[in-house]
Amino acid sequence: MPSDSVLAARVQAVLDIPLHRFLGMQLRDAADPSAGIWFPVDAPAQNQSGLLHGGVIYTLMDVAAFLALLPALSDEEHAVTHDVTVSLIRPVAAGRRVDLTGTVLRRGRSVAFMRAEATVDGEVVAAAQVTKSVVRAG
Repeated sequence: MPSDSVLAARVQAVLDIPLHRFLGMQLRDAADPSAGIWFPVDAPAQNQSGLLHGGVIYTLMDVAAFLALLPALSDEEHAVTHDVTVSLIRPVAAGRRVDLTGTVLRRGRSVAFMRAEATVDGEVVAAAQVTKSVVRAG
């Protein structure tokens, strides 16, 4: 488990990524970043049909999985994505709030497996399997 200061710095680094800010991404619970994120389906997150753009959900599923994994990493470890598989289950209309949560399925010495779900009003709209390599931080 990372120290409080390292965990806080890692979470802030995720929040400070310009794309995440542009999409309106927020923590679901500031006191527990592993609880996931949410974002509005506003103009930056929409496709030409006014629906949630698939690339946005792919990106933010990876973020939710990473935040879920953070408590399982030491100060000397970091994790990088090497595989993401996302299933888009139903379209999401403009103006909706999408909540994303991640779950660590297994954390090995060098690989971690996570699942992420995106919901709108409690209904699953996308699901993902995320695999990350655990590497030395720095």
